[in-house]
Amino acid sequence: MKSDAKLPAGEQALREHLAALLREGHAHITFDQAVRGFPLDRAGIRPRGLPHSAWELLEHIRLAQEDILRFSQSADYVSPSWPEGYWPESPAPESEKRWTASVRRYRKDLAEFEAMLLDPKRDLRRGFPWGDGQTLLREALTIADHTSYHVGQLVMVRKLVESRDR
Repeated sequence: MKSDAKLPAGEQALREHLAALLREGHAHITFDQAVRGFPLDRAGIRPRGLPHSAWELLEHIRLAQEDILRFSQSADYVSPSWPEGYWPESPAPESEKRWTASVRRYRKDLAEFEAMLLDPKRDLRRGFPWGDGQTLLREALTIADHTSYHVGQLVMVRKLVESRDR
């Protein structure tokens, strides 16, 4: 997704590194690896001692990323209430179709955010006029940090619910 537009030295590389960080994870498992083949009959299980099910983590990751994306796009966007607007109501998805739709929406929103990062017309460091100091760079790092934290939890939940048969 390289652009032909002229950017300051190193700026294009920074943008590509950020996009890769969001997609590839670098030092840890990726979102796609964590959700691929997840045993959906166990997506609603909260393992003993852990506060969230895989479904709750998936939806939380998606909802938080969507919030950051929409905030980064528009002054008119209003974030959901915390914490209820960032977590699903139920520990389990209504159906396998709902799980799949959530994964797809996460990927779609990530691609949309990545396109913003790679757009040479967007200044990564300029504060949003509607924010209180947030920049596109900061929001990209927030998505990467938040997602990696919860993907780690998702991997732990997966290991525990898959081990229930052993």
